[in-house]
Amino acid sequence: MGKQYGFLIDSERCVDCRACVTACKASHNVELGVSYRRIETTWKGKFPEVTFTSLSMACNHCEEAACVKVCPAHAITKRSEDGIVVVDHAKCIGCGACGKACPYHAPQYGKDKKMQKCDLCVDRVSEGKKPVCVVTCSASALTFGTLEELPALAGKKKIARLAGATRPSVFVPVSGA
Repeated sequence: MGKQYGFLIDSERCVDCRACVTACKASHNVELGVSYRRIETTWKGKFPEVTFTSLSMACNHCEEAACVKVCPAHAITKRSEDGIVVVDHAKCIGCGACGKACPYHAPQYGKDKKMQKCDLCVDRVSEGKKPVCVVTCSASALTFGTLEELPALAGKKKIARLAGATRPSVFVPVSGA
């Protein structure tokens, strides 16, 4: 396999503005009720000392993508040149096996009951551009690059790759670093 693209998601920088969610929906013309990118927010403390942490989540374009392995119609594939997991909507039979297999809840189902998800803005990436979620993030909470580049792009922050059997292509800051 060639390079593997992924994300560095810095929850310490995310301000929960949801610009990444909106940009993704607009650029992909995503129907109401479906979100390829979502914000998971955790609140801690008691009023008046409340803090929150937000994490921008989407498909992790895993190296060992569970959705690819379970799709009976072979509608989900992993591109060998860049590791992007894509869906051939015409081949999808809407069985939902991918949704059950994905530990990150990335598969989404629209009115036609067929799977859809983040495609890492594959058309933009093929042109040498960054995904719209990354470009739109004014807080610089999202960084895009190859798995080899992402540690250097983190600067002085200590980061670690998310653990899991699917080997997600995502790095996050290490707590306390």
